[in-house]
Amino acid sequence: MDALRQLPAVEHVLHDPALAGLVAELGAAGATDLVRRALDARRGALLDGADPAPDRGAETAIIAAIARSLDAQPLRTVINATGVIVHTNLGRSPLAPEAVAAVAASAGAYADLELDLATGQRGSRQTHVGPLIARLTGAEAGMAVNNAAGALVLTLAALARGREVIVSRGQMIEIGDGFRLPTIMEQAGARLVEVGATNRTRLDDYASAITPETGLILRAHPSNFRVVGFTEEVATTDLARLGSERGVPTVDDIGSGLLSPDPDLPGEPDARGSIAAGADIVLFSGDKLLGGPQAGIIAGRADLVHTISRHPLARALRIDRLSLAALQATLRLHSDPERARAAVPVRRLISAPLAAVRQRAETLAAATGGEVVDSAARIGGGALPTIDLPSAACALPDADGALHEALRTGSPAILGRLEDGLLLLDCRTLLDDAEVAIIAERVNACR
Repeated sequence: MDALRQLPAVEHVLHDPALAGLVAELGAAGATDLVRRALDARRGALLDGADPAPDRGAETAIIAAIARSLDAQPLRTVINATGVIVHTNLGRSPLAPEAVAAVAASAGAYADLELDLATGQRGSRQTHVGPLIARLTGAEAGMAVNNAAGALVLTLAALARGREVIVSRGQMIEIGDGFRLPTIMEQAGARLVEVGATNRTRLDDYASAITPETGLILRAHPSNFRVVGFTEEVATTDLARLGSERGVPTVDDIGSGLLSPDPDLPGEPDARGSIAAGADIVLFSGDKLLGGPQAGIIAGRADLVHTISRHPLARALRIDRLSLAALQATLRLHSDPERARAAVPVRRLISAPLAAVRQRAETLAAATGGEVVDSAARIGGGALPTIDLPSAACALPDADGALHEALRTGSPAILGRLEDGLLLLDCRTLLDDAEVAIIAERVNACR
């Protein structure tokens, strides 16, 4: 086949100027492997009937482009102008400077991750965050694992494997990417017992379902949806009292990671309140309202936390060193709620006065020829799904989405939202004034 005869040699492709950066980053061996894969892919495409290039130079360019596309792309910085603060697709919560510094300090050296320096003996990574978690939540003990779903799986496996777990039908949640509570429970080896109705569950429903096979009562906060209208659910206090009377632990998965009541987040359950209400174990995320790294937090009775920590799955789900450093620094900021509101980016964005948000929108509009419009931002991450945060956005004409595409694919990437032929750049999710200047420069350059 003539088209195959003009395929270039590997060495020829490697010397293409378009691959100079790839060779510098991956070295000769790494770049050679990608070029060979690219050649195989191009050969297969030609055999399947793809149009050949006009000459060997053009084929070389095609193969070089394929090789670059096969290289794993690094994480890119994104400026979030979507109006969604805890944006799962953008990594949820940006870290506070203190947490970033803690990660850098830990990453560049050895650390006492599992070593008791006082005794020289093996220690536990949980000693770096467990006491902090306990103090901030009012619990007897605390620990952290690699994510919130892991915390739930581990808790179910440690406390209820082979036994029944009672859950209200109104709390049959599905978390991100299609993972459903019944499936998680099955994987943990627990047997689901549903009680009540979708919209109404009473204390008697729980009481009637308790048997000698009951391992625990689970309260799963429906963080990403709300059932409204003719509804009824059992308060944590009443559920915990029932569990205590019947010798069954009560686990409260509050999801979002709010540590204590906050006037900016009315109605959102908090860990301290749940512990005070009598929950034996409280579970929540580290990277949502807490504003830290991906982590699953477990707080509650010391004996139960100890049992959970000793389960074999605890090792598979353990939090890594860098996340542990970031989590500890974030938790320390939460020792003073007012300091956390100012220092933790997610909390700062939520509590930012509308006037300050509007000022950024006005600055951006003046620099780009846009128009300031009222906007509705969202907390995101499943927290308070029915609550809109008043915001302001810079609106720019973008009927075909070309401007948004140019901003999204540039560097740094800028993400807004398209509505009715307009690109809205919501200023509540901008981290600082520097991002306003970057967006203005990029918008003007893309026109």
